[in-house]
Amino acid sequence: MPLAAFIEENTQPIIKEWESFARGLIPFSSDMTPLALRNHIGKILVFIVSDMTSPQTGAEQIQKSHGEGAQKNKPKPSAAETHAALRLAGGFNMDQMVAEYRALRASIVKLWSAENGVCSIADIQDLTRFNEAIDQAMSESITHYTRKLTDSKDMFLGILTHDLRNPLTSILMSAQLMPQIGTLNEKQNKLVEQIIDSSARIDEIVSHLLDITRSRFGSGLPVLRIPMDMASLGRQLVNEAKVAHPERKFALDISGETEGEWDEARVGQVFSNLIGNAVQYSFKDTPVSISIKGEAEKVVVSVHNEGLPIPENKIARIFDSLVRVTADDKENNKGQTTNLGLGLFIAK
Repeated sequence: MPLAAFIEENTQPIIKEWESFARGLIPFSSDMTPLALRNHIGKILVFIVSDMTSPQTGAEQIQKSHGEGAQKNKPKPSAAETHAALRLAGGFNMDQMVAEYRALRASIVKLWSAENGVCSIADIQDLTRFNEAIDQAMSESITHYTRKLTDSKDMFLGILTHDLRNPLTSILMSAQLMPQIGTLNEKQNKLVEQIIDSSARIDEIVSHLLDITRSRFGSGLPVLRIPMDMASLGRQLVNEAKVAHPERKFALDISGETEGEWDEARVGQVFSNLIGNAVQYSFKDTPVSISIKGEAEKVVVSVHNEGLPIPENKIARIFDSLVRVTADDKENNKGQTTNLGLGLFIAK
């Protein structure tokens, strides 16, 4: 039986054999569940069969041997690229992903050889096309995995810079105001407390941004639910905003029961970014309103500003990373050219 036809007719036995091979390979992930191992392999096999049965010129074969081959009219992202993205999100490292392809190659050849018996010239040609196809899939996976990994590192640096901006500004302005006041009085003590609070928040943000980076490598994002008061957190963040933006007015409205169990650091990131976003994209002479309302089974937090509405055709992109979606208004956007457009991405 031709190898391509054999793969199509024996997909499930191949996957089963491949899984046992993959589990015996080193390195392997200790938490590789059957679902994690199998997902998307069926599409990889479809990719291989399609590549093997597609017409190929001698020039195209040489191109593929250099790692430059690609199926014509293939979907974007390809099955191999999607597989790489899933493996990165699932915590597989590069060696583990490559080991999967080695296992897949070995499984198919083993099963096909056992059924085929004596190898003919046609079989050798089939085997050559098969190796070219699986190498192409592996090459696409490695390239996509590497690119996604680089994007993750860049995103980490962007988020770190973005989230440190507000508390750092608060620290700086508080420190600059202290010498102008004179002897320590009640106001100075409040400024000192603000410096301490902001410094603590920077430390929390750095720690949790490192968590975010680890989660992008598949380790998971820990959420630590502890008793806290949403109103207390709101007051802290509004005070930070007042120090960072002394020319702006902030109205904080608190009502109902606001205590519960949440991850204070992560909620703080969301809250801080929403307030910062409201300040950046509103008219300077208008207030930013923050509401914290305790209801029967939830606490509702809302942030409201006054500015030009975002066009309807751009609303879908407001949570995208590295994209600044604003109304086309010079006054509304003045001085914001250094903004990376990560606030709502982090909040999401």
